[in-house]
Amino acid sequence: MALLEVNLPTAAATTTGVFETGKFSVGVKDTVCSPKPLRIVSPTESGKYPVLLFLHGTALSNVFYTQLLTHIASHGFICVAPQLPFGEEICCAALVTNWFSEGLKSVIPGEAQPNLQKLALVGHSRGGKAAFALALGLAPTSLAFSVLIGLDPVAGKCKGCECPPKILTYQPRSFNLGIPVMVIGTGLGEKRKIKLFCPCAPPQVSHQEFYDESKHPRYHMVTADYGHMDMLDDNCKGILGTLSSSLCKSGDGDKDLMRRCVGGIIVAFMREYLEVSTGDLKGILDAPEIAPVKLDPVEYDEA
Repeated sequence: MALLEVNLPTAAATTTGVFETGKFSVGVKDTVCSPKPLRIVSPTESGKYPVLLFLHGTALSNVFYTQLLTHIASHGFICVAPQLPFGEEICCAALVTNWFSEGLKSVIPGEAQPNLQKLALVGHSRGGKAAFALALGLAPTSLAFSVLIGLDPVAGKCKGCECPPKILTYQPRSFNLGIPVMVIGTGLGEKRKIKLFCPCAPPQVSHQEFYDESKHPRYHMVTADYGHMDMLDDNCKGILGTLSSSLCKSGDGDKDLMRRCVGGIIVAFMREYLEVSTGDLKGILDAPEIAPVKLDPVEYDEA
């Protein structure tokens, strides 16, 4: 009698689900009923969901990240992206965080409710540096952050030219954060697009240094063939949108693949540390080739 072969899904095959749209329908809402204007991207179904505070990059609009945040929200997370004034990102992000307890529930679209005991802090570019500074306590918050994610964080133009406040020490594992850290870098961020301008994510003040100064558990993944702005929405409008696509070197690949990769990594990381572990993060670490775009390097320190 012939034996019946049963092909069970592998862990890697299951993990690829984080790179696809999640099961939750998503609503988008803009509000000024807070210390700073907000774009909220959230599941609409009734339930209590972890919250992600997202800090935008240098002089960019919070709305430029809607496609990325929609991917994350579709997996069951409430994403809150404030519009922050240049030079005041850290203190204003703290103001928004301190407002969450009294005001966030009333402005979320649909029936979703925030779980502020599970609060993620995420920032891109200069916003990534601001996220690290906020997690380091440079501005007081009434809520504690559970995880920290730096999306191609940038501290300045070069080593020795860090924008204030200076947080990089150039000493391994010097950040006293006390929470898990994920740093997602870009391979082309350190490449010049315009000869007279510095790269958008220069070496020694960007993702590698932020990872090196973080303590375990820490993770570092680099989208090798994409650039510093390639996770933004397609066709960002206005002069800021034009600048965002013209000053930084960009990859040739599909930007939707980049957004799904970054969003999937964020979802896997938050599931690992904010919810019951699904094994998605381990799946990516064990088999980076399952990601929609090339990840190289992939490194981590969990112990």
